[in-house]
Amino acid sequence: MTGNQVSPSPRGRSSVLRRLLSSAPGVFGLVVVAAILATALVSLFWTPFDPRATDVASRWLPPGWPHLLGTDLTGRDILSLIMAGSRTTVLVAVGAGVVATLIGLALGALGALTARWVRETVAVLVDVLIAFPVLIIAMLISTVQGGSLWVVVWAVGIGFGVNVARVTRPELRRVQHSDFVIAGKASGLSPLQNLVQHLLPNIAPVFIVQLSWAMATAVLAEAGLSYLGFGASVVDPSWGILLADLQRYIQIHPLTVVWPGLAITITVLAFNLLGDALRDATDPTLRAGRRPAGQARAGQPRLPEVTA
Repeated sequence: MTGNQVSPSPRGRSSVLRRLLSSAPGVFGLVVVAAILATALVSLFWTPFDPRATDVASRWLPPGWPHLLGTDLTGRDILSLIMAGSRTTVLVAVGAGVVATLIGLALGALGALTARWVRETVAVLVDVLIAFPVLIIAMLISTVQGGSLWVVVWAVGIGFGVNVARVTRPELRRVQHSDFVIAGKASGLSPLQNLVQHLLPNIAPVFIVQLSWAMATAVLAEAGLSYLGFGASVVDPSWGILLADLQRYIQIHPLTVVWPGLAITITVLAFNLLGDALRDATDPTLRAGRRPAGQARAGQPRLPEVTA
């Protein structure tokens, strides 16, 4: 075994949660993401007001009771709209994250653990796909297929799946010749078992960072595309659509624009902070209480090796 190899124990696995909870940014990200998930679930059954109900007599009410964040041009309750829009945010973030994970790990494994001609083909494919901006692709697809959340999910998921593959491929190639991987092969583990038990734990910090970026970018992409009319349809509650509706009256009612903008900003920040904290919590050298001097952080080329 190599000198910097770390074998996780039950105590080491439990320390991941303790390390996460000992990080102020990690706690902030975890609390915000949990609050967004809870809000999305609650909004399925209850919101202070019907987010689609209009009341001209209640238009442009300032924050107060019972409209805690005020109302918009048509008298809709802004808090209810933001709560309902959280469902779209969760759907896009989780959907894009799942797509990016599947595509990134599949391409990364093919580009690292297969025959040479397959690796070279995957490398060329990744280089070609990564040259196309994700948002441009989503806008083109939306123009043809019409505005849809699933367009955003697939466009962002594919775009960041390629980024995940580009990062995970060299990391998988780096650790595939380690002693514990070779020992796993000799003991009869299948390539899939070796991948799950030995290879993936070593690239977990890098992968977590990429996944958090993908989810944060998905939130921004959905808001931006919906704001431009290429994302969610007008019948879907969305922070981007709400922001587009309210910004036309920003000079008259500037406070109303703050709420959806703040929701988007805090959500994106929370995903990034949580991803960074999870990266540090799953870093094997930090779990072992020792980071070699000058060692790069997760997301850069050098990572220690982990056996399962």
